[in-house]
Amino acid sequence: MKHPLRTLLLALILGAIAAGLVFYMTPRTPEAPPPVAAAPPAAAPDTAEPQIQFPVEPAAALPTLPTLEDSDPSFSEGLAALFGAQDFKTYFIPQNLIRRIVATVDNLPRETSARRLLPVKSASGLLIVTEEGERREIGAANAARYLPFVKLAESVDTKKLVAAYVQHYPLFQQAYRELGFPKLYFNDRLVQVIDHLLETPEVSGPIELVRRKVLYRFADPELEARSAGQKIMIRIGTANAARLKARLRDIRRELTSQSIKP
Repeated sequence: MKHPLRTLLLALILGAIAAGLVFYMTPRTPEAPPPVAAAPPAAAPDTAEPQIQFPVEPAAALPTLPTLEDSDPSFSEGLAALFGAQDFKTYFIPQNLIRRIVATVDNLPRETSARRLLPVKSASGLLIVTEEGERREIGAANAARYLPFVKLAESVDTKKLVAAYVQHYPLFQQAYRELGFPKLYFNDRLVQVIDHLLETPEVSGPIELVRRKVLYRFADPELEARSAGQKIMIRIGTANAARLKARLRDIRRELTSQSIKP
């Protein structure tokens, strides 16, 4: 990106950040996700020609952009300059960044989200679970594991973030088409996903878990039936979710302004 790739932080703020925080609540340290060779196929291609709800100003794109296939070096360089080389190594997966962002954002309102497609690494340590007899709950200390991601999401200026996203929007749209949505508009999907995450209910009190084989699930069937993105927002804790929602509202406001320009 030009301020290369504040755009990737969208994935963090939109829940790809949360997706990297241990999607399946496994009690074991997850394996590092393998590189993505290509965007995943969609269940079915789109046939309708919908009206674009939140257009990105075409003139706002940079006059010269790398190809999607060759975009990783500039994206990685920009992130390393923005966050520092060590933070880049700590938090980000440098291969196929735009495709990872697009695939993860699109998956968040769905039932599952593939760990191998995440643009950020998992939170450190293991899920903290308290046990009393047969009852298992997410431990109160578990939320602290996600604070570095939350602080990272809060560290970037919203206007500059969206400006960088708009400048590189053609690459995001191309990745979305390759994902299997040639007639849909990624910025509309992005806003839709933000709204979906903002609708995540606030869960008061301890969250009970059940363990099936090596994985933990929510004991409450209504919570377990939530989308991948909403379950992530619940799992990271009420305080962390509130802070991420505040940034999501800021991002949405910028993305849906009358004319999105850098």
